[in-house]
Amino acid sequence: MNAPTTSPRLPRVRAHLRLAFARAGTRTEAARVFETGGWRLRFPRAGETCEAVIVNTGGGMAGGDHVRVEVSAGPATRALVTGQSQEKIYRADGLPCEIHTSLEVADGSNLIWAPQETLLFEGARLDRRLEAQVAPSATLTIIEAVAFGRLAHGEIRVDAALHDRWKLWRGERLVFAEAVRIENAGATLDRIAIGAGARALATLVQIGPEAAARREPLRERLAAIEAAGAFEAGASCVDGVLVARMASASPQRLRQGLIAVWPVLTGQDAPRVWY
Repeated sequence: MNAPTTSPRLPRVRAHLRLAFARAGTRTEAARVFETGGWRLRFPRAGETCEAVIVNTGGGMAGGDHVRVEVSAGPATRALVTGQSQEKIYRADGLPCEIHTSLEVADGSNLIWAPQETLLFEGARLDRRLEAQVAPSATLTIIEAVAFGRLAHGEIRVDAALHDRWKLWRGERLVFAEAVRIENAGATLDRIAIGAGARALATLVQIGPEAAARREPLRERLAAIEAAGAFEAGASCVDGVLVARMASASPQRLRQGLIAVWPVLTGQDAPRVWY
């Protein structure tokens, strides 16, 4: 009797990005760059803020892929890290996709971490971890959004899973920590107490000296967006940590909301790749 045959497992991606920003005269530049595993960094021409764009040459992630991103903003730097496009998470038949991000923001620096939305397909499983160390005089702004299913393709109740863990320190103090687990996303987000039908979620966090002063302008902008419909949001600030949550049944509506609040939160417009 012949032994049963099994389909060979495809080799999975093991990608790693390391990026360090440093001051060069009056400008911020990428001082050190390391990239491997099909993930790349590009640096469009920008003004005072140095802009870095992450490019996944594979076009998406599948189960078992692992990516680690490390970003360091040196003293007195101004930098933005975003993505070329949505990060697509495809079906996982075994292990989940893993994305681990580490951010370090030195004295007097200002770092914006704002990848474009993560899009979970039917059957996707994503394990995501984000940690940051922020100096007391520095500012870190995080804009993270996730969409569940391709609504235009009829994927309105996808069976996808997200496990998201954040830990953010300011100096030696842990100032923000949370763990989110969403299983069978379509059914879970339909529940009134969880998503009330939302298909796109965003978390915005700012740690820094100006965070408290931005709470009321941010609330006003969010209220104006909510008034137009298909959108819910709220913002609060405790001990220099500004946190906003956004949810919408329309991923496109959520994206428009993020672009609208960007100037209030950061003092500048969203990068060109977002439009």
